[in-house]
Amino acid sequence: MTSNVDHPSVAAPIATMPIWRQFYALMKPRVIQLIVFCALIGMVLAVPGVPSISELQLMGIACLGIWLVSGAAAAFNCVVESHIDAKMRRTSWRPTAKGELSNRQTLTFSALLCAAGSLLLYVWVNPLTMWLTFATFVGYAVIYTVVLKPLTPQNIVIGGASGAMPPVLGWAAMANGVGHEAFILFLIIFLWTPPHFWALALYRVEDYRKSGLPMLPVTHGSEFTRLQILLYTLILAAACLLPFMVGMSGWLYLFAAVVLSIGFTGYAVALMRHYSDALARKTFKFSLIHLSVLFAALLIDHYMV
Repeated sequence: MTSNVDHPSVAAPIATMPIWRQFYALMKPRVIQLIVFCALIGMVLAVPGVPSISELQLMGIACLGIWLVSGAAAAFNCVVESHIDAKMRRTSWRPTAKGELSNRQTLTFSALLCAAGSLLLYVWVNPLTMWLTFATFVGYAVIYTVVLKPLTPQNIVIGGASGAMPPVLGWAAMANGVGHEAFILFLIIFLWTPPHFWALALYRVEDYRKSGLPMLPVTHGSEFTRLQILLYTLILAAACLLPFMVGMSGWLYLFAAVVLSIGFTGYAVALMRHYSDALARKTFKFSLIHLSVLFAALLIDHYMV
């Protein structure tokens, strides 16, 4: 999941932060919170009824393992993009961008997190979850960050596959397999990622222009990007109906999905008609609310059906 949340204390000098906080910041904790939450939804939906004590323990271990490997991928991303982060106001605060932490320190930290998380998942969860999580690490840290992001403006679309994996990982952790329900959750996040990220790229376009990254607003302009956001929100709205259509959820989820889809599409239409950076920022923030509330409704509805 390639969400990018603005850091609240960009102006704060990183040198004043304890070193443990610098390492923790490299893990992009806000992003990882959403990743683990979506993985947890997959875990809960894979278990019929109320989880037993042993199943709750397994969920906790799986969440920890996924959190560690996701943090490793985020730290690796900071190493690869340190020179780009230094050029962008949104990311210039990162310890790797400021030179507070060396590449060697960060890579060692990333490797330790990945090894610890993978071991945890392999031994105490199941090998399938470990391999899927490791493949997600490679997909985000290597294929997306190293190859796709600097190569094509469709980077976030193709690379979004790794960001959409958390519910699949959660499902695999509990079922030791992957059902069609997990792929529906994957599809929702996959379609949500482009409009979410492009809304951010619209109001940060100058940052991306300076960085040299071929983001869609830089290569194809604002109007084309806004059209893509609108089209994706419409397709996403249809995908959000699938859990209800296949019997994964009931009327509570359907109500939430319809309201949230109308809200997201409404923002996309407003962006098309009257663009402003402030509106793009609001669209980006609403996209975070959209996914969080949608999956929370799915969780609550699971125990009501």
